[in-house]
Amino acid sequence: MNRRLLLSALGSTLLLTACGFQLRQAPDYAFDSIYISAANVALGNELRRSIATSDKVRVVGAAGPAGSAQVVLEIVSDQREKVVVGLNASGQVREFQLRTRVKFRLRTAQGKELLPETELLQQRDISFNESAALAKETEENLLYRDMQTDIVQQLMRRLAAVKAL
Repeated sequence: MNRRLLLSALGSTLLLTACGFQLRQAPDYAFDSIYISAANVALGNELRRSIATSDKVRVVGAAGPAGSAQVVLEIVSDQREKVVVGLNASGQVREFQLRTRVKFRLRTAQGKELLPETELLQQRDISFNESAALAKETEENLLYRDMQTDIVQQLMRRLAAVKAL
């Protein structure tokens, strides 16, 4: 019985490697150091943490000069929006749409533009109930944090797509 189990595990491993399956790995960046200019402290800190997980890229601190880094990531704008999308029969709000917009650009320290100004947008729908207003506010904050994490991951993939300085 153990022999069959071992053979089936070995066979499935061989099948997975033969099909080209590979776990996602840390991205390779075309630059060695980056300076992040972000007005939103939470977004900037999450970006710094995500990039710092790569052993190959050094994040130049906020106190250091931007010119000491190979590339400069500028967060041009970061907006949070809350739009009413649903009302009940008496005109009370029943549903909101939360949006987070981040505009950024990437350039070298000399000013050569690597990524032009780009906008990333995340949106989530949230129902609203007046009797649970405090819980809905907490849910709203969690959704905004989740959207920020998704935007950071998208931004990381865009940075990894830059192939040459």
